[in-house]
Amino acid sequence: MSRKPKKPTEKELRQMTERLKKSKAYRVAYKDLEFMDLGIARPYRLQLELMKPEVLLRRNRIRSTIVVFGGTRIIEPAKAKARVESLRKKLDRKPNDKELKRQLRVARSILRKSHYYDEALEFGRLVSTDCADFDGHEFVITTGGGPGIMEAANRGAYEEGASSIGMNITLPMEQEPNPYISPELCFNFHYFAIRKMHFLLRARALVAFPGGFGTMDELFEALTLVQTFKVRPLPIVLFGEAFWRKLINFDFLVDEGTIAPEDRELFVYADKAIDAWNYIKYFYSTPNARGTVDLFTEESSTI
Repeated sequence: MSRKPKKPTEKELRQMTERLKKSKAYRVAYKDLEFMDLGIARPYRLQLELMKPEVLLRRNRIRSTIVVFGGTRIIEPAKAKARVESLRKKLDRKPNDKELKRQLRVARSILRKSHYYDEALEFGRLVSTDCADFDGHEFVITTGGGPGIMEAANRGAYEEGASSIGMNITLPMEQEPNPYISPELCFNFHYFAIRKMHFLLRARALVAFPGGFGTMDELFEALTLVQTFKVRPLPIVLFGEAFWRKLINFDFLVDEGTIAPEDRELFVYADKAIDAWNYIKYFYSTPNARGTVDLFTEESSTI
């Protein structure tokens, strides 16, 4: 037969109450990070991740954006050249090192593409300069928030005194936001799907520079949404014609019957920042094959 616990003293009662207040069960649900991290809470995490950037974008009166995609590994020319020189010197000391040879080949390839960093920088400048009259509310440069091409586009806006948006993503290999993003418009996502939705909710143009899997993922999702009329028509620019033509044979897809011939008109190629920007301006000043788009309408997106 168990013994009844003795009646607690006033001090013991206060201590018992304090223990209760410190228990995990007592935490307010939305402040309980362990609870919010459970699988059962995933729908709420998705909703919060969709909601938080939307609230802050509205608070900052961001109405439209131009999204710039591109590789994190394409760095500015001076750094790319320094990387090649450093590896070349190492290889001189270890001429038979196969890994160093591989790294040098890659570094030289990045150096050949480093002019894209300068073009992305110039594109950010051009857009920000021409859209200065919109007080940072229209055609705001938006990137994935990381280094490389994304840094260049944010930097172009920064150097013109304009706001720009960065939508970073948590990754196993920690990716810091580049320093040129406006602090009040620097977001961090866990879910790629919600991040890509935010890329497109206000997008009025997409410019895809050379990149890897992430760039292609974002590009093909945008092409699919425009092709299937899930979003309003918008200009899509593939920057670096030689790169993209070698990477993706759209003519082959047409010949194979997997896309329609008119799907090749969903995008254009450009090799200069001014050409990409002029095409975007032309798109919004001229009726196009899929109808005129009014930048300033309040119509909601279907995505």
